[in-house]
Amino acid sequence: MTGTKGNTAPTVIVVGAGPTGLLLAGDLATAGVRVTLVEKRPHRISNLSRAFVLHARSLEQLDARPSPTTTLNGRASRAPLSRSLADDLEAVGRPLGRLRLFGRLSIDLTALPSRFNHVLVLPQYEVEEVLERRAVKAGVDFRHETEVTGLTQDADGVTVEVQGPDGRTEPLRAAYVVGADGMRSRVREAIGLPFPGHSVIRSVVLADVRLAEPPETLLTVNAAGDAFAFLAPFGDGYHRVICWHRGRNVPDHAPVDLDEVREITRLALGRDFGMHDARWISRFHSDERQAPAYRVGRVFLAGDAAHVHSPAGGQGMNTGLQDAANLGWKLVQVVTGHASEALLDTYQAERHPVGRAVLRSSGGIVRLAMAKRPWTLALRAALVTFLGICGPARRKAAGQITGVGFHYAAPRGSHRLVGARVPDLALADGGRLYEALRGGRFVLVAPRAHEVGPERAARLTAARWASDRRTTLLVRPDGYVAWAADSADDDAIEAALATHVG
Repeated sequence: MTGTKGNTAPTVIVVGAGPTGLLLAGDLATAGVRVTLVEKRPHRISNLSRAFVLHARSLEQLDARPSPTTTLNGRASRAPLSRSLADDLEAVGRPLGRLRLFGRLSIDLTALPSRFNHVLVLPQYEVEEVLERRAVKAGVDFRHETEVTGLTQDADGVTVEVQGPDGRTEPLRAAYVVGADGMRSRVREAIGLPFPGHSVIRSVVLADVRLAEPPETLLTVNAAGDAFAFLAPFGDGYHRVICWHRGRNVPDHAPVDLDEVREITRLALGRDFGMHDARWISRFHSDERQAPAYRVGRVFLAGDAAHVHSPAGGQGMNTGLQDAANLGWKLVQVVTGHASEALLDTYQAERHPVGRAVLRSSGGIVRLAMAKRPWTLALRAALVTFLGICGPARRKAAGQITGVGFHYAAPRGSHRLVGARVPDLALADGGRLYEALRGGRFVLVAPRAHEVGPERAARLTAARWASDRRTTLLVRPDGYVAWAADSADDDAIEAALATHVG
């Protein structure tokens, strides 16, 4: 499958057609940047995915992007339109208002300060299908069955050596390259970055099975003694089972059968739900790793190429999607000449601490879930009790897992809101902030109208509060505050726009 720009040298090469690479490539192409997406797998959407949930912050990011099914005059529109990628996914997923982690510990999501006060249960391949349709419509040049074999960079660009399906090697040249090619990233290897960390748990068993007795809950998870099990529906009559037993530390290639899956599930959940007709069974190990840098010169890492962690809390795919949302608009600003290269350094500054925090939180969840020693069991019981009675701690935990609680660091002396995620806001024209963000633009939200000149009209939307709030916010295309003032005249606003919008 090849987009309309396939015969033109790309400005950006994205390696890896998982959710992170697809969102980033689609964002860049929608903004008019020439993109080639290199993927070593054949063109097909695999249902052998491990991710099964979209959290609130990811849904907000997808709400800020028009659906590829929305057209205007027969062409994809860049204007804010009524249907978003989030709407497409909400239509096929199943919302869940409470996320259970282990035992009695669960996180109530209904009080989240978000339009999406739930977790959306759906397999990763559904997300990839929607993101791929958008990327194709935007004109991304897809190169499937094409593998990176080498990479060099200089002051002017990056040359990527790729081997195509016919076995021939050719160079591709671009201004920037993004490696979104997973845990075994060839891009990360080519730029010489280590991937320090360790395996958290080994010999995790995955299976897709039919159930004679479907569970009462949408997501079923528990740990008991030495066993852990998780069940999630595919929506096609099959369920994904992820299970692990502390006493079975065998290599990934060791044989596995349905009887083993049934046994571990019974130990963890009390019954095996009548599992039968397994269409796929495998083993894997779960690592905690993070690259020390997300940028080396003109090459960036995103998603699992930059960080991997345990599946606890369902944060993996979500963290990668938010990496893409952060990096995409910054690349657009730089390659179109509206910002300096220094803007790209903020990708590392903002996303690396988030990746580190996710490693810690997901690792903490899995360790507490598998607690066995008396002191760790006591710690888990104390944590469950504390979160049950302490509202601020409970809200902080929900914000961390769902992504809505992260606040990027701001320069010294900045307004307290700079770097904060902006929830969906009602605007004076009857619309919402995230609808206004669907043009891929900055949004200025002010108490009164501010005229946008023609030189900025393609990159900035001006809006007014629906309320009588007096703060002025300049919201970045990824939904975070770039600049704010409690009171600002036109000169102050113009100075902020010159700095941030260009």
